[in-house]
Amino acid sequence: MAGRCRSTRPRQPVRRGRDVIGERAAHDHAALKPLPVTPYLVAERQLRHVGKDCLVAFDGNLYSVPARRVRPRQLVEIRATKSQVTLHLTAPQGRGETLLAAHPRAVGRGIRVVDEKHWDGLPTGAGRRVTTGDVPPQPRRECSPAPAGPLQALFNRAAVTQVEVGRRPLSVYDELTGTRPFTTCPSTKESS
Repeated sequence: MAGRCRSTRPRQPVRRGRDVIGERAAHDHAALKPLPVTPYLVAERQLRHVGKDCLVAFDGNLYSVPARRVRPRQLVEIRATKSQVTLHLTAPQGRGETLLAAHPRAVGRGIRVVDEKHWDGLPTGAGRRVTTGDVPPQPRRECSPAPAGPLQALFNRAAVTQVEVGRRPLSVYDELTGTRPFTTCPSTKESS
C-alpha cells in the first residue's frame, strides 16, 4: 500500500479576525517604540519587623539595619532586586530620606549579611544585640508637691501617698448595716 496522498491544493493564509497574521505582525512591529535607555527595575517589596539584634529576616536570610535609626519590632520596607536588598523606613524622616541600608542579596538560606558599622556605639558582648532607637531616654522628673485637691492628687503617684485618708473602726460599718461583728471563735452557748 502506498503512502498517504497529500493535497495539492494551495494553502490559504491563517486569518484572525479580518487580518492575515503575517500582515498584522508587520503592522504591530511598525508601531513599536524603542526600548527605554534605563531598564525597568523589577523589585519585590515586603514589610518586615526589625529584631532586637538589628537584623531583618527576608527570604531565609538576615540583613542588618543601623541600630541608632530603628527600634525593636519597627516595621521596615524591603525592596529586593535580583542582586540587591535595600531596607527603607515606612515613613520619611527629616529630609525625606527613607533608605536605611543596602546589601548584596544573599545566595542561599541561613546567611547573615551584616554591616559592622550598623552596630557602632552599642555595648559589646550580650548587650550588643539590643537596638537603641532614635528616641533619647527621657530624664526622670523629680516629684512635685501634691497638687491642690484630692482628685488631682490621684493623677500624680507621688502625691497619692500624701492624700489624707479618714480612719474609723470597723464596728462603725457594723452599726450602719445592722449586722453583728465577725467572730473567729464559736461561742459556747451555740455549741451546747
